[in-house]
Amino acid sequence: MVSGSGLCARRVVVDARHHMLGRLASIAAKELLNGQRVVIVRCEEICLSGGLVRQKMKYLRFLRKRMNTKPSHGPIHFRAPAKILWRTIRGLKAYEGVPPPYDKMKRMVIPDALKYANLRMMCAQELEAKRKERAKVAYERRKQLTKLRLKAEKTAEEKLGSQLDIFAPLKY
Repeated sequence: MVSGSGLCARRVVVDARHHMLGRLASIAAKELLNGQRVVIVRCEEICLSGGLVRQKMKYLRFLRKRMNTKPSHGPIHFRAPAKILWRTIRGLKAYEGVPPPYDKMKRMVIPDALKYANLRMMCAQELEAKRKERAKVAYERRKQLTKLRLKAEKTAEEKLGSQLDIFAPLKY
């Protein structure tokens, strides 16, 4: 999604499902400042961090804010999810659902803004290094045990050679 030069005529459609509001807003705002055209669809599935009660209390506090002299001039309190996101980011087109011009276009996901952070690669590399160290130690130990077992078999064969010849035809 990063446009580089900032002059990109192509419109980027972002699917907001399971994205955190603040993370998505910061990334989309930066792209808009770079000149990228960004459209966000499925705003009704955006996630807010924190508990439900806390978010509700915060929103009710926001609803109480108004202009004393003429409340109709005061802050407009949008209730629709797309309008809440639109108020967060200036110059953004935000929609609930996927409207017709964008339903045929490929939708993007922003991994850094997802609800569940994917630490898979970092953890995998760290765990892979630990696994290799443990595997190396286990291999050296197994090699040493094999060498000891072969040595023990050789000494046992030297001591019990005549007795082993008796057991050989019995396939024991």
